[in-house]
Amino acid sequence: MNNDELLAQVGELRASGRSPKQIARALGLSPAKVTPLIRAVAAARAQSDEIVACYVTPEWSSGLTVAGEPDWPALATPESEASGLAGVLVARTAGHNRVKAAGFLVDVYCLGVKNAWPPTEMTASRLPEYTDKFFFSFSGRHLPAPPELARHLVYGAVDYARGLGFEPHPDFEAAAELLGPWSPPSAITFGKDGKPFYIQGPRDNGQKIIKTLERTVGPGNYDYLAVTDPTEAVGLL
Repeated sequence: MNNDELLAQVGELRASGRSPKQIARALGLSPAKVTPLIRAVAAARAQSDEIVACYVTPEWSSGLTVAGEPDWPALATPESEASGLAGVLVARTAGHNRVKAAGFLVDVYCLGVKNAWPPTEMTASRLPEYTDKFFFSFSGRHLPAPPELARHLVYGAVDYARGLGFEPHPDFEAAAELLGPWSPPSAITFGKDGKPFYIQGPRDNGQKIIKTLERTVGPGNYDYLAVTDPTEAVGLL
C-alpha cells in the first residue's frame, strides 16, 4: 500500500469517528506511525475549511514569556485566579451555512491540554451561543486571537508537558484537527516564569503527578500548589 492509499484510508477512518488507537489497530500500524498520518489528513482538511473564529481567554499569558509576537493579545494581563489555565476555541466552515468548533483547556504551567472537545458541527448562527457557553467556566471572558497564537499555545503546551512526562487529553488529536498545521518550536516559554508549576485540581492524582515531576525534572526544579478545597479550583481543572 503506497502512502496516498494509506492517507486515504486514515481519512476515511477518521471521518467515521475512529480514534487514533482504533485506526492503528485497523491498519495494523503502531500509534507512532499513525499519528503523523492523522496530522497530515487534518492539515489537508484544514486547508479547505476556512477558520471563521478563534478565541482565547485573556489570562492565557499570565506568568509566561513570549518572543517575537507583539501583536498577540493580552501579553501583559496581570495574574488572576485563572492564572495557569487557558481556554481556546477555534471554528471552521463545514459546508453551506455550517461550522464546526473545537475547544481546549490548557494548563500552561505544567500539564498541557487537560481537556479537549472534539469538533462539533452546528449552524453558523449557533456559533456565538456555543462560544459563550464554552467560555462560561472561564468567567465568560474571551478575546479574538490569531489562529497562529492558538497553535503555539495548544501545541506548544502539549510539547512542554510531554517533556515533563504528561500526555494530553485523549480527545486532543481529534480537536487539534481544526487548529491546522504548526511548525515548532513555540514562541511561548511555558511554566510559571519558565519553571514547572503544578496546581492540583480536584480530579487530579496529585501524588502520581508529583512523582512524575520528581522523576523528570528532579526535586527543587518545580513548584506545586495543593488545593484542599475543590471550590478553590473554580471548577476548571
